[in-house]
Amino acid sequence: MGFLEKIFGSYSDKELKRVQPQVDQVLALEERFRGLSDEELRDMTPRLKKRLEQGESLDAILPEAFAACREAADRVLQMRHFPVQIVGGIILHQGRIAEMKTGEGKTLVATLPAYLNALAGKGVHIVTVNDYLARRDSEWMGKLYRFLGLTVGLVVSGMEPDQKKAAYAADITYGTNNEFGFDYLRDNMVVYRQNQVQRGWNYAIVDEVDSILIDEARTPLIISGQGDKSTDLYQAADRFARTLRALRVREVDAKEDQDDIDADYIVDEKARTATITPQGARKAEEYFHIDSLNDPENLTLAHHINQAIKARGVMQKDVDYVVKDGEVIIVDEFTGRLMIGRRYNEGLHQAIEAKEGVKVAHESKTLATITFQNYFRMYDKLAGMTGTAQTEADEFREIYHLDVVEIPTNRPLARVDYPDVVYKTERGKLSAAIQQIVECHKKGQPILVGTVSIEKSELLSAMLKRQGVKHEVLNAKYHEKEAEIVAQAGKYGAVTISTNMAGRGTDIMLGGNAEYLAKAQLRREGMTEEQISDATAFGETRDEEILAARKRFGELMEQYKAEIAPEAEKVRQAGGLFILGTERHESRRIDNQLRGRAGRQGDPGETRFIISLEDDLMRLFGGERVQSLMDTMGVEEDMPIENKLLSNTIESSQRKIEGRNFQIRKNVLQYDDVMNRQREIIYGQRGKVLDGEDVSENIQTMARELVAETVDRFLLDDSIKDEWNLDGLRNAFLGWVTTEEDLRYDTRQLEETTKEDIKAFLTTRIGERYAAREAMFGPQLMRDLERMLLLRNVDRKWMDHIDDMEALKQGIGLRGLAQRDPVVEYRMEGFEMFDAMIGSIREDTIKMLLTVQIKTQEEVKREQVAKPLVAKGDGSEKPQPARAQKVGRNDPCPCGSGKKYKKCCGRGAD
Repeated sequence: MGFLEKIFGSYSDKELKRVQPQVDQVLALEERFRGLSDEELRDMTPRLKKRLEQGESLDAILPEAFAACREAADRVLQMRHFPVQIVGGIILHQGRIAEMKTGEGKTLVATLPAYLNALAGKGVHIVTVNDYLARRDSEWMGKLYRFLGLTVGLVVSGMEPDQKKAAYAADITYGTNNEFGFDYLRDNMVVYRQNQVQRGWNYAIVDEVDSILIDEARTPLIISGQGDKSTDLYQAADRFARTLRALRVREVDAKEDQDDIDADYIVDEKARTATITPQGARKAEEYFHIDSLNDPENLTLAHHINQAIKARGVMQKDVDYVVKDGEVIIVDEFTGRLMIGRRYNEGLHQAIEAKEGVKVAHESKTLATITFQNYFRMYDKLAGMTGTAQTEADEFREIYHLDVVEIPTNRPLARVDYPDVVYKTERGKLSAAIQQIVECHKKGQPILVGTVSIEKSELLSAMLKRQGVKHEVLNAKYHEKEAEIVAQAGKYGAVTISTNMAGRGTDIMLGGNAEYLAKAQLRREGMTEEQISDATAFGETRDEEILAARKRFGELMEQYKAEIAPEAEKVRQAGGLFILGTERHESRRIDNQLRGRAGRQGDPGETRFIISLEDDLMRLFGGERVQSLMDTMGVEEDMPIENKLLSNTIESSQRKIEGRNFQIRKNVLQYDDVMNRQREIIYGQRGKVLDGEDVSENIQTMARELVAETVDRFLLDDSIKDEWNLDGLRNAFLGWVTTEEDLRYDTRQLEETTKEDIKAFLTTRIGERYAAREAMFGPQLMRDLERMLLLRNVDRKWMDHIDDMEALKQGIGLRGLAQRDPVVEYRMEGFEMFDAMIGSIREDTIKMLLTVQIKTQEEVKREQVAKPLVAKGDGSEKPQPARAQKVGRNDPCPCGSGKKYKKCCGRGAD
């Protein structure tokens, strides 16, 4: 704490004083609400809704709404919000981040602002980091909301669109950040409004807000379709990459002459890049029999080689990804969880698949994309809660306009955080870690050991097995058991090894968790998951089977609570939960999360980090100075060092990386902001079409704009008609608006004709053809055709534009060498490309509308019957492509223009 903070108090202290009067108002209503019957308490919901309808604000009804929710929680969940939890609820309602320590009941805190804001009828989204937590919280807290007469929805992967639509229509909807984001993208790909599932973005409470809005911010959400590129080149590039020799460095010196480096590619471990050297390029040219790897025709090959050396030099199995059931699955670097369904882009995922010898998937084509930053900034009001946000407060404020308020704990923190212990080598560190684990285990003190990768967690596990210490391993390979393992990590004598996931969102209770024990017993007794859900759910029922299950669950809860109580006391006597970190993470916040697993709700606890100079953080970011100091002092590998210089070096390294990562995320956002503006325009126009708007007027406007732009492109000012390109203008519309005879003027006619006359002629011609099509199809079919063709062209062109913008972004960085801001250049060129795309949508839509042929069902049937069949190798048959009939040069053109083929679509043909 700084000197001024000691005198004047911190920002959080001031904000807590500001909300205290509202907290006092809620607490003052406690006795009154306690005296209400269940029916009277439920009746508060319609009464509060009516007050909102009559013009009162949410702030005005806050005290009664919070008091009602608090009383209902006591009756339904046997949990009454503490005063500090009311504070947290007010901060969340105000659209801010509440930093609350682990075990302080964030899940319960969210019910207060969720209930209050749901009364407005616009929907509240509660966002969690995984499906398990979304399902758990929707069932658990859903009992409270349903008691008060609100509806609760759940959005998780694998649900049908109708189920999701119903979930989003609920007053309060639980779901994951991924699913909310993907549903937004999918909603903007449908062709009918009724197929959309979301209904707007009113208010969101983001649980583990730092994980979702900071850690995930560098990875955009992408909906992909299969591309048409072959996968053979990935395998060929990988076979070549296997023959190369890598040089690993901490930082590449750009000034160093790479011709003097005796290596085929350089791996910069700090920047996580792999760069081919001139020596490697010569080997590639020899291997693939090409003249120069830098020739334009070899750019695709060079790209595949670059991805292959990155897959082999930078990406590590069981650190960055795992191979499971023949698939390469990404491991989240911050949580250690498997990111099912997510793939590295730009062909890196395929390169890793080739490296690991699994099936190489086709390269994907991006259909829709958005960053979490821009998705969550769409909400009218956004709030978040986490145990660790202060270290990223600047980023929250700058990117999301969210301030962080630290909420005090309900009971004083009794946890002891020991200083770091540093060893010279990895071996010395691991030996000390095992010694600490064995020591805790002997006295019955539960210990949770944090590691930074699957590989390290399994190495420690193997060492403990040799020591005969019984333990559980929690990493991405065993994530299915995550909640169960973490819930029991506080049992007497428990040893749990975990990656950074550390069971975020699951409380580690000393002595064990009665609810998980009760559910496990119900499973052993033969209950299905659905029956267990019914047994633990709230709501009136006359179903005797459910009533019996609830009774059994209640009995088991009482039994296990009684069994756990004395064990919990034994754990407290042993010192509470011990947290042992075996490596510092790049972010101080992740370290703080691990520490925060201990000392919940005033429980005792201890934490310590044991690290080595060979850890990645120390090795890559500032370990040389400390290494030389230790060598000078003659420090042995098994000699622990506790030194302020070391602690400062570690924290300095973490601050540097945090600053660098912030700049990377900020850079991602600056580029995506350009795409976001374009996305808003496209999706906004798309939405109007989906709303069933009659787009015929838009089509007429598009036709006038198309004519005006095209005429202006081919014809200069009226005063210089000798430079008019009438042939080019005619050809631009030939076959669908103009004929060979149009726009041919003698000298006198040309003198009397203006650009406006030509625009009027072409506009009228399009209008005549348009009217003829409408007379042919009928008004209703014409309206449907306009909508479908416009949507089809918008979607197709937008997908191509996404790829074009990505390609532009890849090369735009070079503009910096010319002292130009790459982001500004990207914005300017991006909008030029966007304007060109809009013009292309306009032209293709009008052209297709005037030329498309609609087949009757009978014609389709005749065509299908007429297709000849040829045998395939597997004995089945496939349709044979129809051969195009030869059209004579003097025959009528098949396009329907009425002209001869040679003067229409056959112009220039042999």
